[in-house]
Amino acid sequence: MSLSSQRRLAAEVLKVGEGRVWIDPNRTEEVEIAITREEIRRLIHEGAIRSLSKKGVSRARARVLHDKRKKGLRRGPGRKSGSSGATVSKKQVWMNRIRTLRGKLRELKTKRVITQSTYRQLYNIAGSGAFKSVVELERYIKARGLWRKR
Repeated sequence: MSLSSQRRLAAEVLKVGEGRVWIDPNRTEEVEIAITREEIRRLIHEGAIRSLSKKGVSRARARVLHDKRKKGLRRGPGRKSGSSGATVSKKQVWMNRIRTLRGKLRELKTKRVITQSTYRQLYNIAGSGAFKSVVELERYIKARGLWRKR
């Protein structure tokens, strides 16, 4: 009761591999009698023979990991590869820092805490990269006594 020739013909008709040909176990006698392509086509039409769907790679595990990462898990220091400038570039760090410093200077000038000349002086110093943070800028102003005299 070998169905190898029928399986081969069905694979050619269905345009799939022999491994993907499914033959109904209840209708094996019927399939065994079929020897021509036409008879195989008829059995395919009746549903005695059909092709199995392709086996793909499951995305289930990937979805679980994606959900965990959205929650903030699996993002620790052990996961990070590359230099410190790989995630945020040096230029981006600089832009963020100088924008906050200049914003603070502008705020101090509009509130009339510092004079126009002091503002310009500190603006140029900040542009040279002297201050690492707003706190350091304020410490510098306090140490030099650059607050506006009331």
